[in-house]
Amino acid sequence: MKEEQTSAPANLTWLEVGAGDTSRRIAVIDEPGDPNRPGLFWLGGFKSSMLGEKATALATFAKDRDISSTRFDYSGHGLSEGSFEDGTISAWLEEAEAVFQQVTSGPQILIGSSMGGWIALLLARALGSERIHAIALIAPAWDMTERLMWARFPDELKTEILGTGYHDRPSAYGDGDYRITLGLIEDGRNHLIGGHPMELGCPIHILHGRDDPDVPLAHGLGLIDHLPHDEVLVTIVPDGDHRLSRPQDIALLLRILEALSGA
Repeated sequence: MKEEQTSAPANLTWLEVGAGDTSRRIAVIDEPGDPNRPGLFWLGGFKSSMLGEKATALATFAKDRDISSTRFDYSGHGLSEGSFEDGTISAWLEEAEAVFQQVTSGPQILIGSSMGGWIALLLARALGSERIHAIALIAPAWDMTERLMWARFPDELKTEILGTGYHDRPSAYGDGDYRITLGLIEDGRNHLIGGHPMELGCPIHILHGRDDPDVPLAHGLGLIDHLPHDEVLVTIVPDGDHRLSRPQDIALLLRILEALSGA
């Protein structure tokens, strides 16, 4: 799920999250814009970077339209401190909320890619609708640890994780194995959306590739059942994969953001 990275912008800053043994520095890039317009808040995917193609294109889009944009790396990802193997949904959600509350101001559009879609939904639920202008979800991997990992793992893989505490899962993106830990699986159960309908109070747009091998289209569309009171639009890319990082995919995402932001 990792994307090709570009060089780090000069306006990189750091935010301290947690205390004591859990303290970690989170890398943040915050670019200003018109305070009277909703900003863009990027939430990346599992083992991704804020310097990936979609996040970088989003920042350029925002700068060209005088819209603020904020992006960051979860702990153990990209430029941020911490070990990827120590990461949990609780920790990454805590970091997302800290960056949102301490760095941004005014209404924001949450843009969540893959696991970032799950984090975006959890963040919106935690914050309430006052500052969430809209949400854009790219192949949202909601309840990922349970539905897309544990429920699909064969018994021998589950036994390995229960016995050793982890499994090294080969990546299809040439960025090394993804270590799936028992801690990640168990912590994810504290944040499951399935069975708990949400009312987020803002428009939501889901962008999903029909040929996504990592987060099947049916999984993305299944999210609609858990948002019975919100306006949800869906755009399906007929030949789209999971990353949706081709020029035409990114152009489509930016058109969606243009509509959501009124840019």
